[in-house]
Amino acid sequence: MDGTPKKSYRELIVWQRAMETCIALYRLTRTFPHEELYGLTNQIRRAGVSVPSNIAEGYGRLSHEQYRHFLGIAQASNFELQTQLILARELGFATQNQAASAESLSCEVGKMLTTMLKKL
Repeated sequence: MDGTPKKSYRELIVWQRAMETCIALYRLTRTFPHEELYGLTNQIRRAGVSVPSNIAEGYGRLSHEQYRHFLGIAQASNFELQTQLILARELGFATQNQAASAESLSCEVGKMLTTMLKKL
């Protein structure tokens, strides 16, 4: 995002923050009820993993248009994730403090994705 060409998607701050978000999500969902393992736990983890995965996949594409498409998918997955985190909090699976870190990282990633999409 600073204009310097990157050799790898791993150098992208947005990808790094998305990976931090995934780690926070896995830690958060460890405390969810066992009966949610194939429900909300799985949904949150899948949406979370989708964000850095699509950033990386888009980075490997051959055109700005394709890159933009995958960044759009990452953005949509990030919105899905934010919705699921709200639901988890409302259902009492996570306290405000537990969810705050993941939500904050997700919002940061969302802002970065919005900026990148505008620039492409």
